[in-house]
Amino acid sequence: MFPLSDLELPTREFHFTDHDFDRIRKMIYEHAGINLSDAKKAMVYSRVARRLRATGLSRFDEYLQLLATNDEGEWEAFVNVLTTNLTAFFREQHHFPLLAEHLKKIQHRRPIKLWCCAASTGEEPYTMAMTAVDAFGSFHPPVQIIATDLDTQVLKTAQAGVYPLERVEKLPPELLKRFFLKGTGDKSGFVRVRQELRNLISFEQLNLLDQRWALPGPFDAIFCRNVMIYFDKPTQRKILQKFVPVMHTDGLLFAGHSENFHHSGDLFSVRGRTVYTVTHNVQNSKGSV
Repeated sequence: MFPLSDLELPTREFHFTDHDFDRIRKMIYEHAGINLSDAKKAMVYSRVARRLRATGLSRFDEYLQLLATNDEGEWEAFVNVLTTNLTAFFREQHHFPLLAEHLKKIQHRRPIKLWCCAASTGEEPYTMAMTAVDAFGSFHPPVQIIATDLDTQVLKTAQAGVYPLERVEKLPPELLKRFFLKGTGDKSGFVRVRQELRNLISFEQLNLLDQRWALPGPFDAIFCRNVMIYFDKPTQRKILQKFVPVMHTDGLLFAGHSENFHHSGDLFSVRGRTVYTVTHNVQNSKGSV
């Protein structure tokens, strides 16, 4: 989950002031940690205007008053409309051989738990599941994957595991044959992830800014890719601090290609290309979240 790239400013249907923008920016930052720059004003107008139409309101200040009542359903819609999810199967492919190697090293030591904390529409956790199946040569590997996201709409897509053919067209044919079922009839043009993969994953809604995470750790690996770049440095550090106690001391943290955590070297040390491990001097001081 992360903010949308900016859009062309359409002809404005609704009056939208700098004060409205600042209020929206403050609300999404406090709720989800998303740091919207001034350059995102056109995007915010375009996206939040959808909620004005959906709720039948005619002014941004009226809509913000609705949010101020803490309407749970509208808050969910507000967050969903300000986020998007760019993902793909085997995105940043260099991470998955390292994950497979890590899984095989710990296979006899403990049940393996993995966390994908920005699951989006499911391609990343399903790739993790495919990697586990290949690593153990079985559709029933000793692996449990927790996949979370802030956006409830994309989680519905992820749970269904159904994708248009164009989403998988770059995958090798042998992989498609092993892990996907091709739709027929009214499902023609779609594929579905095999049930064995879906059985390895639990999808849940989670906000990384929540004070406590109700997660069944500790985890052997956490995938937090292409999320942190949309948080400011204090928010990044807050999340990294919370990762430490929910990871095994030899666990791996996978980041996105545009992210680095050098500002928190006291928490995580570089293991490889955008891969980190818990820094030794914090391993013995880990508490619960």
